[in-house]
Amino acid sequence: MPKDNSIKSVLIIGSGPIVIGQACEFDYAGSQSARSLREEGIEVILINSNPATIMTDPSMADHVYLLPLTTKSLIQILKEHPQIDAVLPTMGGQTALNLCLEANDKGIWDDFNVKMIGVDVNAINITEDREQFKQLLVKLAVGAAPAKIATSFLQGQEIAQEFGFPVVIRPSFTLGGTGAAFVFNKDDFDEKLTYGLEMSPIHEVLIDKALIGWKEYELELLRDKNDNVVIICSIENMDPMGIHTGDSITVAPAMTLSDTTFQKMRDMAILMMRSIGNFAGGCNVQFAVSPDEKEDIVAIEINPRVSRSSALASKATGYPIAKIATKLALGYNLDELQNQITKSTSALFEPTLDYVIVKIPRWNFDKFEGADRTLGLQMKSVGEVMGIGRSFQEALHKATQSLEIKRNGLGADGKGYKNYDQIIEKLTHASWDRVFVIYDAIAMGIPLSRIHEITKIDMWFLKQYEELFHLEREISKYKVETLPRELLLEAKQKGYGDRQIAHMMGCLESQVYKLRDEQNINRVYKLVDTCAAEFTAKTPYYYSTFEAEIQKADGTTYVDNESIVTDKKKVIVLGSGPNRIGQGIEFDYSCVHGVLAAKECGYETIMINCNPETVSTDFDTADKLYFEPVFWEHIYDIIRHEKPEGVIVQLGGQTALKLAEKLSKYGIKILGTSFDALDLAEDRGRFSDLLTELNIPFPKFGIAENADQASQLADTLDFPLLVRPSYVLGGQGMKIVINKQELEEHVIDLLKSIPGNKLLLDHYLDGAIEAEADAICDADGNVYIIGIMEHIEPCGVHSGDSNATLPPFNLGEFVMQQIKEHTHKIARALKTVGLINIQFAIKDDTVYIIEANPRASRTVPFIAKAYGEPYVNYATKVMLGHNKVTDFKFNPQLKGFAIKQPVFSFSKFKNVNKALGPEMKSTGESILFIDDLKDDQFYELYSRRKMYLSK
Repeated sequence: MPKDNSIKSVLIIGSGPIVIGQACEFDYAGSQSARSLREEGIEVILINSNPATIMTDPSMADHVYLLPLTTKSLIQILKEHPQIDAVLPTMGGQTALNLCLEANDKGIWDDFNVKMIGVDVNAINITEDREQFKQLLVKLAVGAAPAKIATSFLQGQEIAQEFGFPVVIRPSFTLGGTGAAFVFNKDDFDEKLTYGLEMSPIHEVLIDKALIGWKEYELELLRDKNDNVVIICSIENMDPMGIHTGDSITVAPAMTLSDTTFQKMRDMAILMMRSIGNFAGGCNVQFAVSPDEKEDIVAIEINPRVSRSSALASKATGYPIAKIATKLALGYNLDELQNQITKSTSALFEPTLDYVIVKIPRWNFDKFEGADRTLGLQMKSVGEVMGIGRSFQEALHKATQSLEIKRNGLGADGKGYKNYDQIIEKLTHASWDRVFVIYDAIAMGIPLSRIHEITKIDMWFLKQYEELFHLEREISKYKVETLPRELLLEAKQKGYGDRQIAHMMGCLESQVYKLRDEQNINRVYKLVDTCAAEFTAKTPYYYSTFEAEIQKADGTTYVDNESIVTDKKKVIVLGSGPNRIGQGIEFDYSCVHGVLAAKECGYETIMINCNPETVSTDFDTADKLYFEPVFWEHIYDIIRHEKPEGVIVQLGGQTALKLAEKLSKYGIKILGTSFDALDLAEDRGRFSDLLTELNIPFPKFGIAENADQASQLADTLDFPLLVRPSYVLGGQGMKIVINKQELEEHVIDLLKSIPGNKLLLDHYLDGAIEAEADAICDADGNVYIIGIMEHIEPCGVHSGDSNATLPPFNLGEFVMQQIKEHTHKIARALKTVGLINIQFAIKDDTVYIIEANPRASRTVPFIAKAYGEPYVNYATKVMLGHNKVTDFKFNPQLKGFAIKQPVFSFSKFKNVNKALGPEMKSTGESILFIDDLKDDQFYELYSRRKMYLSK
């Protein structure tokens, strides 16, 4: 059945600001969906309140509405666009589904003659309503855990009494496992039941018998109108039931499932998808499997929408689920659509993987003091990384190297736990770093049977870990001069980094690299091709691995490298790695724009990143994608292979910036601002000398390396003091202290967690107003300020946590003049080429400099959306030397004010201090447009501005 030609205009509902449980994977889905619709000549109208994402870029849709996700906003859009024929709610996570249901209940879709595509209301209701879903499973004869619904406290107690402990409480209609909990004894039950009932919007919970220790699996499916179903990907959770899938280490394809059980699971998933309503689109099904020979299967849930795992499955297989799901929603059948990577097979062809994917979540517990760091049914991670390798071990290592938590991989870096009780505790109460703790436990000699008994992780995974440890022990017997070639090759094939191998032998990383080079043990690049090389892939999407040499008939040897280097001029863009607080989706926005701008300048563009949730890692964003850790060894090998004109580090946040020194040392050209200028801005001493030279005021400060020095400095600087480590992200470790005792405690604490760091002590300008400016500067010193924002909260709240207005609402002409002059002077003095962000504190009409960052900032996407100008595109062309700032005709359009509003995920962490200070805590942001300062919402924000300020 071909496309439904009556659909000419579609409304896509986005997922709103990034929160824990609903992150940028839905922006990736929405972006793909919008592109998919426009390929069909369909008008796309988009609503999403998130300014940081590429999804809400004007280039993505015909009309983008940066409005709150409410039925009021929907009515406004439907009135302005009476031509809208259909709404697609499956791309925006639970937020979009819930809004779509609310609009349906209010009769809004009927009033405007809009039909829902991609899902139907029955499917949403049946899968969200725990009781209806349970009845469906009974009807289909699909296994389900014993469970009952409670809509009151009394009912809940009766059910728990009937089942006995442990039980699981799952609220209906919530996101990211909100309110869900394991209850092991009667004492905790009342509190957790009350919380679950409160969290559910319909005050309903499902109480089921806990399947502790069962294995957990997910299948990603697509179905068309003809009831053709394909299973795109099987995903196995390394962690057993009891840890939310968003917090689990997951592996694709499934590793420890027998073929017969897998076939049964497939059949069940297809049956379930065909039974939940008449719709065409994507679906995610989760199962539990008993860890014995019987392998009993129990269905946990089904989501009739593109899910968090869909982004992972798309990147894992190279099969763009959201893009194809959108086409199916329009009426196409799977056999009528092309596989996007081979361009020769149909979309009805199920992907086959000849490699392994490992996803590891990224947590930010350091931002939530007092948070319970153990993992459970409620999701707590803020991002994730994905590693691709030829074996589980290689993929696991690459994923751990991608996390950016100062680890070089599993073990062999001197940072493992050595305390028996601590290791047992971390295994017993699943900890965020258990992926490393398992290795430490094996290194300590704890038997696999004991680790299995505690964690219930399948023995196959534990044996893979054990093999890695045995290899480490074997290599440790050698020196770099005596290491056999086959051992070095095996270590590289299993994912060990040169740094780790150097650690094992007590030598330098460069010595291991030199040895590899001499012995011709080099990375080769393989295509992610959806079909295990059965057909030729047309899309250049690569991962690295190591291969033993193959001998040809004529006696020559070779290794098969599938990444063919062209003779075009190339540019590499370094991505920002996993999302975390302080470095989120806004850098993905900048990277995508950077890639597109470089293409326009005639470069072949190469993207390096390891975040499966983003548009920058889509296989057709850049000319070539290397899905690799943003980790020196991997990057250097790609640079040696591709020989680019240079590397862009300005767009990938602190992750990319931190690699600038290494690139510079190795003589690799950094496009845009030089490493020396980047370093000058980071080095507080050098930067302050520069400001003194320029006659620009800054708060008095000093540098301390220990508590004694800090105490002496305090005598000259005056309290309150702002204490912060150097070279950190999102204000990590920053604190305002008001006396010597607090100062000493904080300094000791900081140096314990970041040894050897230089600490900066600034006199804190109490009661100052904070503002920031973003600008573009070229090599000739032309500067254009793209936006100046004033923070509503006083100085002392991190800029990422502040409500901020564009343009400023309360700064006089004299102050604005100083901001502009300081920005021009600093941008030129730092020899900025590209973007720069400068933060100011204003007190008694004097503008002080807090810091300058010569890179894309968190606020650039916000300013670009508010003014409707492609500033990153312009800045990239300046970095490449293709244009001067004076070449562009800037024409910002903004009526009234745009307000950046931070969004927090505190609801995930009970007992956490919600006060705001110099360390960033928000997970996302939304944009609010107001006509003038009399607006009620502005008045409310302004009146509350000091409420949450903390030290």
